[in-house]
Order: sequence, then structure tokens, then C-alpha cells
Amino acid sequence: MAPTQEGQQNQAGRHQEVGHKSLLQSDKLYQYILETSVYPREPESMKQLRELTAKHPWNLMTTSADEGQFLNMLLKLINAKNTMEIGVYTGYSLLATALALPDDGKILAMDINRENYKLGLPVIQEAGVAHKIDFKEGPALPVLDQMIEAGKYHGTFDFIFVDADKDNYLNYHKRLIELVKVGGVIGYDNTLWNGSVVAPPDAPLRKYVLYYRDFVLELNRALAADPRIEICQLPVGDGITLCRRIS
Repeated sequence: MAPTQEGQQNQAGRHQEVGHKSLLQSDKLYQYILETSVYPREPESMKQLRELTAKHPWNLMTTSADEGQFLNMLLKLINAKNTMEIGVYTGYSLLATALALPDDGKILAMDINRENYKLGLPVIQEAGVAHKIDFKEGPALPVLDQMIEAGKYHGTFDFIFVDADKDNYLNYHKRLIELVKVGGVIGYDNTLWNGSVVAPPDAPLRKYVLYYRDFVLELNRALAADPRIEICQLPVGDGITLCRRIS
């Protein structure tokens, strides 16, 4: 039986009430996943950074612990060595990546706010992986344009993770598809956007969720239609879409 409009609105409302980034409807089930398979295996440095970030007023911007675990394993599975991250915040996903890479692995990390990154940097340094990170403060698009113009970076990245301004996701994709290698992976975070992608037009969404929803919907349509990639959209965290470049 198809859900009624009232049922859809109630469901959308529940997404707004959940105190974590998971799309699971049951808080208890999500807590079970965390306590059973995530927290017991979470590196001490990631736990420390997660708890530090939880005290920050913008803590909802951080990557969830289950997604951090997923990224860490994914990078090991694809033997990633040269990676990029657009949108760093305090560095939880960055730390998950750095811990997964070999000692000579590299991460080009970009964010418009160095102060947030500096909050997590002592933890990253203590974990012994800061040497893998090249942090650049400022908008990513000009840097990507410079890299493309230089020519030598084409097809050199094994993995790229994007968790930044949703209204620029398509602009990022137009550039990143040239920089990731054939067989490499781009991960776009928040592609289910608080569940709002299926919420009715009059659903009681927070202003920032409503503002970015159309950009996320546009991205999802574009990725599904892009013949240069294979995609897999996963309900981990707030939704992550993996794009494997095939041409």
C-alpha cells in the first residue's frame, strides 16, 4: 500500500528529530550498530577526535562514526595511496583516511576554515599521520582548475571524498572526473540529505535542508546519467554515493 501524504510528512518529521546523522528510523538499532561493530573497533585517535568534535557548536557537520569506519575499510580494499578530500571540518573522515593509507600515502585536503581543522590537528599529529596530509585553506574550485590546467594531475587520484558545499557538488564532479584515475573512486557525502530527497514539497524541513535539497537531487540525477562512472548509493550516515570511473 502506498504511504499517505500524512504518513510521508510524519516520516519526514521524524528525520528532523533524530539526533544523529543516520537515516535509520530506529535510534536503538543505530546505537546497536555503533556499540556492536563501530565503537569496539574504532581507533583511539578517532574516538578522541569524535568526542572532541561533539563539543563543537557545528558538530552535525562531522562524518558519522559508522561512515568513518566504512571509508577506512574502503580505502584499504582499493589499496588507495593518493587521495583528495574536499570539506575537512575538524578532520574525522580525514583521520579515517590517513590511518588507512600506507606510510607514503598522500591526502590533498581542502577546506575554507583552517580554524576547525586546527582543532583536530593535534589528535592527527599524535596519531602519527599528519605527514600524509597537505592542507590547503580556501575554496577548492580554483585549486582544481589549476590542477587541471597543469595537466600532470589528470587521472592520478585513487580516491576523492567530497563533503562540502552541496550547491557546488556538480561543479566539483565536472573537474574531479578528470583527476580521478580510471578504476578510481569518488565519494559524495550527504546524497540522501536528511531523508529530504523523498519528502513532500510542504514537509517541515529546516531552512538549510530545504535550501540544498534541490542541489542534491540534481546531483543524484546527474550521477545516475553519467556514462563515465558506475555508481552505488549507500544509506550510510546521511547517504554516500560512490562513483567508480570507468572511462
